[in-house]
Amino acid sequence: MPAAQRLSSLHRRRVLVTGAASGIGLAVARELAARGAVLLLCDLPGEALTRAAAEIPNACALPADLSRREQVFELAREAGEVDVLVNSAGIQRVAPVERFDPAAWDLIQAVMLTAPFLLIRALVSGMYERSWGRIINVSSVHGLIASPYKSAYVAAKHGLMGLTKTVALEAGGRATNVTVNAVCPSYVRTPLVDRQIADQARLANITEEAVLEQVLLVRNAVKRLIEPEDVAAAVAFLCSEEAWSITGAAFTMDGGWLAH
Repeated sequence: MPAAQRLSSLHRRRVLVTGAASGIGLAVARELAARGAVLLLCDLPGEALTRAAAEIPNACALPADLSRREQVFELAREAGEVDVLVNSAGIQRVAPVERFDPAAWDLIQAVMLTAPFLLIRALVSGMYERSWGRIINVSSVHGLIASPYKSAYVAAKHGLMGLTKTVALEAGGRATNVTVNAVCPSYVRTPLVDRQIADQARLANITEEAVLEQVLLVRNAVKRLIEPEDVAAAVAFLCSEEAWSITGAAFTMDGGWLAH
C-alpha cells in the first residue's frame, strides 16, 4: 500500500472520542471519519451531541457525564471493541488557589484524569488482544508547564501526562502495535478558551483583546491561536501506521512557547 494511503486509512477502525460535541473533540471526530473510521461520539446529552452524530458519517452518539463513574463504566460497555480512544473532554475553572472551589477541583479531576484512566482501563485489554490500538490523550502545554490561577487544570493535565507515559510503558511490553501518546497544544480556538479569555479579563480587569496579546500568547514565538483542525491532524498522524514508534510522547504544539 502506498505511504499516502497508509497514512490516511483508518478504514472501519472503531474510534471513541470524548468531548466530541465541540472544539477539539469534534474536529478530531470529523478528521478520523474522513479517514474511514467508525465514530463513537461521547459528550453530555444535548443538541450539540445529536447534531454532531447526525453530521459525521458512520457516527453514533453515546451521551455520558464523565464526572460520574457509573456513567463512564456504562460508556465503556456500550462502546464495546474500540481500536482508537481519544480522551478529549475538558473543562476549566480559573481562580487563585486560596479561593478555588473544592467541588470544582473534584469535577476537573473526575472529567480530565479519572475518566481517561477508567476508559483506558476498560478498553486497553481488547487492544492487546487484537495487537493494534491507539490511545491519544488530549493534554495541553499545561501538562508540561504551569500558569497561575489554574491549579486544578494544571494538576489534571500533569497527571494525564503521567498516565500516558505509564500506560505506554505497559503497552510496549504487551503488544507490538498499541501506542499511547498525548497531544499538548497551547491555546486552541475553542469555546473553552473563549471562556478562559473572559475569565482572565474579569480577573485582571483588562479587555479580552489584551488577554489574548498579553496573557495567552505572550510566551508564544508564533502569535496566533491554534485551530482545532490542527490538533485533529496531529491526532490522525498518531493513529497512522507510520507513527508506530511514537509512544509515551508529549506531542507538543505550542507555537514555540517551550522553546524559551
